[in-house]
Amino acid sequence: MWAQLAWIMILLVIVSGSHGAPPPPVKLLVIGDSLTAGYGLSRENGFPAQLQRALSARGLAVRVIDGGVSGDTTSGGRARLRWMLGGSPSPGPDAAPDAVIVQLGANDALRGIDPNITYANLAAMLTELKGRDLPVLLAGMRAPPNLGEDYRKSFDAIYPRLAEVYGVALYPFFLDGVAAVPALNQADGIHPNAEGVAEIVRRITPAAAALVATAAQRMQERAAP
Repeated sequence: MWAQLAWIMILLVIVSGSHGAPPPPVKLLVIGDSLTAGYGLSRENGFPAQLQRALSARGLAVRVIDGGVSGDTTSGGRARLRWMLGGSPSPGPDAAPDAVIVQLGANDALRGIDPNITYANLAAMLTELKGRDLPVLLAGMRAPPNLGEDYRKSFDAIYPRLAEVYGVALYPFFLDGVAAVPALNQADGIHPNAEGVAEIVRRITPAAAALVATAAQRMQERAAP
């Protein structure tokens, strides 16, 4: 009898301990270009670090993974996506994300790459992410005006169309509130300074927080017995 009671007490401790354990943090990958990598900025002032602080301040258990490569195009992002997701060769299972922000396309526009190519690259990435059941926030970009009205219309339509076709959340313009604002950009007029990144983070945080919440819910559902 006493042995049975002892086993019951041990099981109760195990069960209560498992329920009391904090959930693992959501690993949020931001795959992007220099706007993610933080060109010209210290690491703590870059987008991933500032977004990490903003989400943590909301009480969210999250680890933001910096997947930014300066100069990257959508072709480059497409080529390295599987590696970033833990494919082969793999950066390790700990790096496999639970949610993804896709921030690519600025360099495509700056180079005048055919919008059909940009669309196809991003579509391939979203197909891969959807196949892995990863929630996505697609960060849109806009073409510079010097490439002409036809190019601008074709390029700017990429992101809303992708969001509709693939059913992903859309943040319409990553540089919203910062583009063409001298006080929020570095001397090149293209890359945000620390204050510019802070403004981007302030505006995108609600959408990123919703993404993290969706990922946390999916993780909880998968872990349920």
